[in-house]
Amino acid sequence: MAEEKTPRSSDAAGEFLLYAKYMTSAYLADASPDELSALRLLLQDIDIEIAGEARDWPTALAQAPDSNSDILLIDWSLLPLSPTEAIKKLRKACPAALVIVLISHLDARQQAALSAGADAFISKGELPERLSEHLRAAAASIGSK
Repeated sequence: MAEEKTPRSSDAAGEFLLYAKYMTSAYLADASPDELSALRLLLQDIDIEIAGEARDWPTALAQAPDSNSDILLIDWSLLPLSPTEAIKKLRKACPAALVIVLISHLDARQQAALSAGADAFISKGELPERLSEHLRAAAASIGSK
């Protein structure tokens, strides 16, 4: 008889491992503690695990690779003077991650974020429901990337 490879309902540790294997994770980088807190709550509400967070660019660039996150949510204002170079470094350090730039003011920055190499941008002024929609769509696209 072949040995069963999938965890059984009585195998609590195996269930956790199976669940964790398929859970989407995100790394957050924003200078504002209030915005980090709001993002944290929003991500928890839509079952995206928070793998780490930073309040400045050097910390984000240093810690994001070790987080093995599926999604990197980076505040535009944290990026150095050359956002294109900054995102290139981030992509090199985290090649499998989806990079989403958070923008406070919709203007030329949205095109700049995409031109700099971000996969998408999200306005911080969006309603929580719209933010959730954007993040769910990003999480759903991870397997097809």
